[in-house]
Amino acid sequence: MTVTKFDEKELNVVGEMPDLMGGEPIPIFDTPVSGKEGALATYRKSPVWQVVLGVGPEFQIFNPNFIPDNVSRAFVFDHSFVPGVSNLCAGKDMFGIQWEYEESAGGSMVRPGNPLLTDMNDWTDKVVWPDINTWDWEGAREKNKEYFVQDKLVITWIFSGFFERLISFMDFENAAMALIDDEQEDAVKGFFDRLSDLYIQMIDKYVTHFPEIDVFYVHDDWGAQKDTFFSPSAAKELIVPYMRKVTDFIHEKGKLAEFHSCGMNEKQIKNIIDAGWDVWTPQTMNDTQKLYEEYGDQIIIGVMPELFDPKTKSEEEQRAYAREFANKFCKADKPSGLSVYAQFNAEILTKVYREELYKQSRINYARG
Repeated sequence: MTVTKFDEKELNVVGEMPDLMGGEPIPIFDTPVSGKEGALATYRKSPVWQVVLGVGPEFQIFNPNFIPDNVSRAFVFDHSFVPGVSNLCAGKDMFGIQWEYEESAGGSMVRPGNPLLTDMNDWTDKVVWPDINTWDWEGAREKNKEYFVQDKLVITWIFSGFFERLISFMDFENAAMALIDDEQEDAVKGFFDRLSDLYIQMIDKYVTHFPEIDVFYVHDDWGAQKDTFFSPSAAKELIVPYMRKVTDFIHEKGKLAEFHSCGMNEKQIKNIIDAGWDVWTPQTMNDTQKLYEEYGDQIIIGVMPELFDPKTKSEEEQRAYAREFANKFCKADKPSGLSVYAQFNAEILTKVYREELYKQSRINYARG
């Protein structure tokens, strides 16, 4: 995408959206292209300005309520969305596993202690696969025909990834053991291969009925606060090939693939790249700036900026923080995104900071 150089008129605020994290309202600038085009450009490694990945005025989530996993995981976003209601649900996922909403965690989880499986060698006998053709795709198309906003990038989440799906069947301890038990290795591979086929079928249905979708965002947590759950070699052998089947299909359909993985997963970055993901926003226990420096030429990394207290910083000091970030991480030949976790620390994303970051990132990216 060829974009004109920055014009000061772009700083005119043409609208605002509320910051759901409690910070100042998010300004919408007079951008040279639509929010959708600007976000797509970032995902395609040719940004126009620095977007907060996955949130903000450029993005729209579409997680329809006829997909059982969206309800069981308490993450429905469609025509039926009601804040504080439709995002607090739970129930059975598409495999019939019961999830319960945990208010303290802000999400749902499988109640541990009664796993469907304790040995993956039993999956062919015990796992009941969903028939996605029975889901109301056409009815949902009709119900959601007014949902999509044309100038926003549409992201659809897919739960529960690969390792998370093992956890839902086996509880965490059994799932972790299955990845290192030689006697379960072939069964794990067979299951993941079948699971990748299911996700491919779902994505194909999504693309057919909802061509507005731009990005498929697959949710698979791989780590805890201090380390990854399993070794890079285990991920490379048991997960990456099946993830790659899914991302290859996403790309064949002309869509983009984003990875969600909570935890300390710096060790897994090569696997994440090899699995074909276009974008990953690591949680804040990861050194996102280091990951960008080492791997930002291979994948769009959501980078966390330096934190500061805006109550003790002048307007010019806040602008200086934004310019410094942009000059380090908004490079036309090596782009990045702003971490969504910066939005969770929304006190730093003041109107002044956002304005200066927009301006300097526009200047830097237009140089390309």
